[in-house]
Amino acid sequence: MKDFRYIDGVAILQLDAEACIGCGMCVTVCPHRIFVLDGKKARIADYDACMECKACARNCPVSAILVNPDERCGCATLIIKGWLAKLTGKPAAVGGCC
Repeated sequence: MKDFRYIDGVAILQLDAEACIGCGMCVTVCPHRIFVLDGKKARIADYDACMECKACARNCPVSAILVNPDERCGCATLIIKGWLAKLTGKPAAVGGCC
């Protein structure tokens, strides 16, 4: 997945290190391995790999993670459409990202 990236510096991703309890759910559910456990806390290891799918935020038991709060936005759909186009050789479908 490291070859499938969005645009560097555009993801809205925040981790509240104070609120983090180090459960590792973000590490487990993130499809791009953005998070790592560093000691007893999560840390963002690859911010620019975030596709704003919100799996980490939805699974964080203490709400220590914020991913793009705009429910209409999030570029996971756009990225997936691009991957499929690349893999199938067919043009990418239009839409899916703000």
